[in-house]
Amino acid sequence: QDIDGVGHKYYLELELEDVLDKGRTVGCTAEVLYHLGSTCAPDVQVTVQGELRSTEQADMDFYNRVRSLQEELVAENIPDSHGNVPPELEPLHLLAWVASGYLTWQNSTENTKFHLAQVKHVKQVKRSDEDLQFDYMVLLHEMVSQELLPWEVSVLWHPRRGARV
Repeated sequence: QDIDGVGHKYYLELELEDVLDKGRTVGCTAEVLYHLGSTCAPDVQVTVQGELRSTEQADMDFYNRVRSLQEELVAENIPDSHGNVPPELEPLHLLAWVASGYLTWQNSTENTKFHLAQVKHVKQVKRSDEDLQFDYMVLLHEMVSQELLPWEVSVLWHPRRGARV
């Protein structure tokens, strides 16, 4: 929909796949407004019809495992060159998806299409509070131009508070 003097609004219907229960989906609708001549992020309103499986236990397991490590967690090339993500690195990959979603939202236009290609590097940063911090170098594939764009992004995460990018 063209809105005179404001921008273009899109109405979307899609399905979300549950990352913990592959094959289980819920419906979702969204409205996305791209402002004319603006470099600000688009306005997005989302409605989810149904519930996804709770990640609470998996989140706590990952949180406790990382907090118990003697050394900070470091990993590279997720997924590897064959598209494989080791199960123990899946939570780091999912946090990278969250971060790339934020980057995509903040930097997208009507003429871009970003996709997380790979986590080149991730390193846990030691903190004195209860949050976990991970500094990422991710590669976003811009599907229209076919460019691979490197982004540095930090994620603070706690299972009770969620992610902050």
